[in-house]
Amino acid sequence: MSHLEQNRHAWNYLAESKSQFAHTATDEECAHPLVPLDGRGWLPGSVQGLNVLCLAAAGGWQSVLYACAGANVTVVDLSPSMLALDRQEADRRGLSMTILEGSMDNLSMLEDASFDIVHQPVSTCYIPRLQDVYNEIARVLRDKGLYISQHKTPTCLQVVDRDRHDRYVIGIPYYIGDDPLPPVGDTSYREPGATEYLHRWEELVGGLCRAGFVIEDLTEPKRGDPAAKPGNFRHRGMYVAPYLRIKARRMREKTAIPGTKPIWLP
Repeated sequence: MSHLEQNRHAWNYLAESKSQFAHTATDEECAHPLVPLDGRGWLPGSVQGLNVLCLAAAGGWQSVLYACAGANVTVVDLSPSMLALDRQEADRRGLSMTILEGSMDNLSMLEDASFDIVHQPVSTCYIPRLQDVYNEIARVLRDKGLYISQHKTPTCLQVVDRDRHDRYVIGIPYYIGDDPLPPVGDTSYREPGATEYLHRWEELVGGLCRAGFVIEDLTEPKRGDPAAKPGNFRHRGMYVAPYLRIKARRMREKTAIPGTKPIWLP
C-alpha cells in the first residue's frame, strides 16, 4: 500500500470514529469565525471575498469558519470521509465551498495564482518530499499571497520512547531521507495507522524560502503542562516542542540587487 493509500485509510478511520481531529465548527465559533482561526493576528482584518485554499484541512472546521467569514473557500484533502464532514456542515449551514479530493503535493486541478490565502494545518509529515508541496502552494498563490502553515518539529518525530527516569529518547536518525518513520513506543504525537516522514529544519524553513516565500513570523505552540503526568502528551510537550507555525508571504517579484541572490545559500 502506498503512503497515499495508507494515509487516506488512516484519516478515513479517524473521521468515522469521531476523532478529536474531526470535530466540526460550533455555532459559537461561527458567530465570530476569525477569532478561533486567527489567535496570532496573522490574517487580514477581513477575508470577505478573498479566495482561500484550506489545504489538507478537511473535517468541517477550518473551511466552515472561513466561509462564515465571507471567503470563497476551496478545501483539498486526501480523505473522502474527512471531506464529507465539510460537505455536511456546508449543506447544514447553507454555505458555498468547493470540495476536492487530492494530495497536497499535486494541485494540478487548481489554476496558477488563483488564491489570496492558503491555510494548512499539521499535515506535511504525511508527504515524503516537502519541496513538492511548497512549490505547488507557491504556484497557486497570488503575488503577496499569505501562506499559514503548521508542522510537526523534527525532534518531535525523532522521539521513540520514554525511559524509566521519564526522559524522552531520540532514536530516529535526523538524516532519514525520504524513508517513512518506523513504528515507535511513544505515540503521543503520531496518528494511528498513518505513514509519516521527518522533514529537517532546512526543508521546513529553507525550502519555503527557496519556493519564493518570505517568512514573516514563526511560533511554537505550547502543548506542555507542568502538572501533567508522565505518559500524557502534555508532559512530553514540556520537554519536546511538538509543533511550529509559520506565516509566509509569496513574493513573485524579485527584489534582490542585480547580480545577487535574494537569500544567501551555503
